[in-house]
Amino acid sequence: MKPLSATEAVAAIEAGTLTSEKLVRDALERIAERDPVVKAWVYLHPELAVKQAKAADAAKGGLLRGVPVGVKDIIDTYDMPTGHNSPIFEGKTPFGDAACVALCRVANAVIMSKTVTTEFANRHPGPTTNPHNPAHTPGGSSSGSAAAVADGHVPLAFGTQTGGSVIRPAAYCGVIGYKPTYGDFSRVGIKMQCHSVDTLGLMARTMEDIALFRGAVLKLPPVPINQDLLAPRIGLCGTPIWKTASPDTQALLEKTARDLEARGASVVDIEFGPAFNDILDDHAAITGFESFRNYADERLRNPGKLSPEITAVLKRGGAVTLDRYVAAQRKTVAFKAHIDAMFDHVDVLLTPSAPGEAPEGLKETGDPRFNSIWTLSGNPCVTLPAGKGPKGLPLGVQLVGLRHDDDRLLSIAAWVAARLS
Repeated sequence: MKPLSATEAVAAIEAGTLTSEKLVRDALERIAERDPVVKAWVYLHPELAVKQAKAADAAKGGLLRGVPVGVKDIIDTYDMPTGHNSPIFEGKTPFGDAACVALCRVANAVIMSKTVTTEFANRHPGPTTNPHNPAHTPGGSSSGSAAAVADGHVPLAFGTQTGGSVIRPAAYCGVIGYKPTYGDFSRVGIKMQCHSVDTLGLMARTMEDIALFRGAVLKLPPVPINQDLLAPRIGLCGTPIWKTASPDTQALLEKTARDLEARGASVVDIEFGPAFNDILDDHAAITGFESFRNYADERLRNPGKLSPEITAVLKRGGAVTLDRYVAAQRKTVAFKAHIDAMFDHVDVLLTPSAPGEAPEGLKETGDPRFNSIWTLSGNPCVTLPAGKGPKGLPLGVQLVGLRHDDDRLLSIAAWVAARLS
């Protein structure tokens, strides 16, 4: 049986044909059945989840009406450990909720439990597998959240993105991922890696659910998806690393552009100016410089408890000079203006979500570069499921919108999704 979306569950609870308790118990049954393979959850407290569901049913009301939400394990929860996939924090419960979790509680959500992250949302992966094929990575760093939504454990889950940690795992697992305009969502209570780019993101299986979830996190009424949107102007943007995309991804982007054009969209090719062909080097300089300093306590007091992967990352970050960091920050200002100017001619950019389908093996989480570009620019992004690769795993397409025009991006994404299905 197809799992309910959050929007469907809220409507059923409001109609009196479903309770949050029933919804949560069904979710727990699904987790018990599937998580021995998928391994999406690092911490699960079924009794606490059911207790929250009963309280949600008694309280009635609220935007999320007792819908269960998965929380990436670098996001604080006052009543559950936040472990960061690190022995340094194993079993440690923070003093309070992250702002996004607190706002979901206000919206009467059930905070289901904590989903697996890579170590400090960086390189070293956890045990989560891709629900479509357990021999393949689900992506990272929001591995557990993407897998949990894709496998029907919960309809909604939080991820975070410094490079490609929302969009890429969502694409690999075949769900919708949304990275908002930088700064729109509060990051209070989320482990900070790189303050210039870290962004809270959302995962769901429908665009309506993304809009609903976003409303809860912003504590605002959800802006309805505009079903009567005029056909958009689309810029096909391969980015300077287009040649690193797999042939399947390149063919998918080109086919998607042709199909949307046949449905009324206008499509033009858009390229980066030559000055920004190496912009990923600037992303690396900024994130390296900041992460070296933001993880000062962990690397100085507990170096023996850090993985070799993150130790190497921090060592590289420590080699970035202040002059190089400042130059990268200044170039990023110009880069953002350059991207803004693209939207004088188009409504949305169409670009790869990832180089291809999820790679085989669990030691790596895939290449984030097709996402890191847009994380640095601060633009809102949505990945949509859009086909399968040669091994039968999901492929996605990424839509990039104008900064602070997220409402229109979500409506355009819904327009595109309806024509890809």
